[in-house]
Amino acid sequence: MLETSRIEEIADELFVADRSRTTIPRLTARYPEMTVEDAYAVQSLWKQRGLDAGRRLVGRKIGLTSKVMQVATGITEPDYGVIFDDMVYENGASIPFDSFSNVRIEVELAFVLGKPLSGPNCTLFDVLDATDYVVPALEILSSRIEMPGRTIVDTISDNAAMGGMVVGGNPVKVGDIDLRWVSALLYRNQTIEESGVAAAVLNHPAAGVYWLANKLATHGTSLEAGEIILAGSFTRPMWVEKGDTVHADYGQLGAITCRFE
Repeated sequence: MLETSRIEEIADELFVADRSRTTIPRLTARYPEMTVEDAYAVQSLWKQRGLDAGRRLVGRKIGLTSKVMQVATGITEPDYGVIFDDMVYENGASIPFDSFSNVRIEVELAFVLGKPLSGPNCTLFDVLDATDYVVPALEILSSRIEMPGRTIVDTISDNAAMGGMVVGGNPVKVGDIDLRWVSALLYRNQTIEESGVAAAVLNHPAAGVYWLANKLATHGTSLEAGEIILAGSFTRPMWVEKGDTVHADYGQLGAITCRFE
């Protein structure tokens, strides 16, 4: 594992890169001995830098939960990151493209917790019981680390590439719909680019949430009531450019639209 001073240096590098909208050289090229636990230590310090700067934690994101995402990235296990209040956009928002780096969009469901949720023995049924409602969401990926050759260590250090999210559509209770069969069509500038079904996320989108609760328990923390949990993408990431309009049609769960300016 890396020395504490090195982990602090990396967290500071990423904090500056996030604020300046720049990228830094790949961590695993510079520190080949770096481990997953080192990466979560970096992320934890980066999170604290944000809290100290006045940002507010409102939730977590889960990444790399579907086979299509694992194939797209060459990474074979899930990861997680944090969601700050200033990362959340409303449906129909005009989003500043230059606020992000290497901008991509993913189609997801967001679980909003009505009760606390903790591991280490959290189950699918615990998640469904703790969830207040589920709502469609788009994740905006933003990479502060150069992308070629990235490993999960780089991605975790980079807050799991979390840049922002757009919430929209129709909130539903978990018992009102079979969440496995929620589907979406993802458009860029009126053309369908991706489509998917939520069961692609670990066979059930809530499965990512109990994975997260159990993983957080190993890091000495848990999920609180009111947190938003982005449960993982069921499409491949779609690249966007400045001026693009993005539209996701979730059928009976409504739609999300945003534009990158």
